[in-house]
Amino acid sequence: MKWPSWMQSVLLFATFINLVAARAFAMPTSVSFNASATSVEAYDFIEIRVRVTSPDAANPFNDVSVEGLFETMDGSRQWKVNGFCDSADGSLFRIRFMPATTGDYKYRIVYRQGVFEKASSGTFHASDGHRAGPIRVDAQYPWHFLWEGTGQHYFFNGTTAYFLMGFQDQHIVEYSIARLHRLKVNRMRVTLAGRTIYFFGERVSPDGRNWTVFLSPWPAEKVDDFSHPGFDYKRFNVAYWERWDEMLRFARDQDMIISIVLDMNDNKVHPAAGSEDEHRYIQYAVNRLGAFSNITWDLGDDLDVYRDDQWSHETGTLLERWDPYKHLATTHPALDMRHQDRSSDWFGFTSYQDWSRDRKQHEVMLTSRKRQEATGRIIPQTNEEYGYEDHYPAWAPAPPGDSADELRRTAWAIVMAGAYQDTGETTRQGTNVWPDTGGGWFNGRGDDNMTMLQGYGHMVDFFTSFKWWKTNPHDELVDNGNYCLADPGKTYVVYLPHAGKVTVQLQAGHYFAQWFNPRIGEYIPLPVVEGGAWTSPDPEVNNSEKWPTTKDWVLFLQSQ
Repeated sequence: MKWPSWMQSVLLFATFINLVAARAFAMPTSVSFNASATSVEAYDFIEIRVRVTSPDAANPFNDVSVEGLFETMDGSRQWKVNGFCDSADGSLFRIRFMPATTGDYKYRIVYRQGVFEKASSGTFHASDGHRAGPIRVDAQYPWHFLWEGTGQHYFFNGTTAYFLMGFQDQHIVEYSIARLHRLKVNRMRVTLAGRTIYFFGERVSPDGRNWTVFLSPWPAEKVDDFSHPGFDYKRFNVAYWERWDEMLRFARDQDMIISIVLDMNDNKVHPAAGSEDEHRYIQYAVNRLGAFSNITWDLGDDLDVYRDDQWSHETGTLLERWDPYKHLATTHPALDMRHQDRSSDWFGFTSYQDWSRDRKQHEVMLTSRKRQEATGRIIPQTNEEYGYEDHYPAWAPAPPGDSADELRRTAWAIVMAGAYQDTGETTRQGTNVWPDTGGGWFNGRGDDNMTMLQGYGHMVDFFTSFKWWKTNPHDELVDNGNYCLADPGKTYVVYLPHAGKVTVQLQAGHYFAQWFNPRIGEYIPLPVVEGGAWTSPDPEVNNSEKWPTTKDWVLFLQSQ
């Protein structure tokens, strides 16, 4: 029997009404709340678990909300925090809160599903655990960073590890973080979403079991299909996100900042720009990962390849509003440093790629500072992609342009411009390619044969031995094309890319002087220096190493 068209319409409408009603009046058997602790350290987080008996939400990632209001006991400060679903069936939700100060706190959590609502309240104490906390822009010296928890300055020394979370064995993830920490790296760029089949000639070969480059924050119909994985953007792959929790917790214990790259350009599989699906993804990342103190946000790698500047401004502004902790955030364009939202409040520091070397790289970073000054808003300047060790794509400088030594020199050129850098180790010792002991910039893993970062460690040791954040570029104070950072009358750092003598225009006074060998991290004392125009000796003369004058040196002068 065929129903008349008007009756079919009535039946369809009735079905729709029933579905809406079912969704509105669905409710679980019971909801219980359980706090992880009654006391936590400041900059750790308390977690309230919300367990649902007989969950019946059609899509718990979409149809349920868990909202919290956390406040100091006297009510002087409040934070609105959202929870997240942590189970495919909706039986478990979590909400996390990171207290920034010691003292007593109270909270109220509300679970909502349609017309159903259940609330719970509680208190907890935050103690002083001397944790570093998030990194912030130093308000007094805004070209630089500091740790919020300790007030100590943060010398940004990063590396790229895009597909770190492609390792299925969490022990390898933790080994990689611990190894880089020992090498004095304190920042890693790790992508949260991304897929690639472009390996740029590197010795990596994903096998899908031990290590994959097909990351899946969402459930996928065909996870191994590069172009058509069939992601369900309305739900989340909980097991994958749980591994991020573990990784961030381990990295936090190492004081390792993780730059969470929300997406990357290597494929076209993204939620639609500005869509509800995209916003759901970013909000889930904020709700789940935001309570970790050791993160910053990166809206996307090579972002200008698949998003525009208006999208960056709008999405960055939303991200700042959603994140109750206001972690620093940035974007990473591929083509031009001008694709940076430098003047906006949400934008915490620059992050771009420029593959210049030596003198040109120094000038690039000085130009970046001038461009930033022109906005009337000072923030740190970083080049987070200027080359990878032994990596020679068509656009990169020819060998030895990406050798370990050349990249180390380039890092000095960047830092001597009052900026910061992020490098990447060789992938010539690869993953799933014999000898299977490396991975480098592709995934952050390496072994003791990879020594490039030891040279960067000497740079970290040098700068953290004095108040580098008080210095600024003053190349006009030195000759022969050398670089100078100075707090005039107090501290002078001169980088000599090719040794030789250098004349420094000093203010009046007496200065303690040393040569620093940036290749091995050793100092050579010099006699006390009198102020005025002073010319140094040649560091190669009477030096037992007798290196050729192409070697670089650092001159350090500090007022007595």
